[in-house]
Amino acid sequence: MEEGKRQKQVAGVIHEELTSIFTKLSLNIVDGGLVSIANVKVTPDLLEARIYLSVFQAQDKNTVLKRIEDRAPEIKRELAARVKHQLRRMPEIKYFLDDTLDHVFKMEELFKKIDEEKKGDA
Repeated sequence: MEEGKRQKQVAGVIHEELTSIFTKLSLNIVDGGLVSIANVKVTPDLLEARIYLSVFQAQDKNTVLKRIEDRAPEIKRELAARVKHQLRRMPEIKYFLDDTLDHVFKMEELFKKIDEEKKGDA
């Protein structure tokens, strides 16, 4: 289903503010891994925001997600203070790992392998 204009606007505001909050709270580097907000999806009723986190070069991505979830109340409080004049209700924030980069790396490895096999056959 297509996202509505308001959903996109709210997602954009949340994405922008969360990026700033993560930097302020030093959550952009956790366990030696770089954490960034890959995407924000907001439900049509604007009551839930799904935050997709991209974690790069961390030992255990689930541990990084757990650390961020442990600080979720603090993050939500900061976010609510920043967007209180733009939103009537603060959406429920849920965090997910974005594995798009993993898929990209796997695809690149497969393409390299195929290319090497073609060169070997030629």
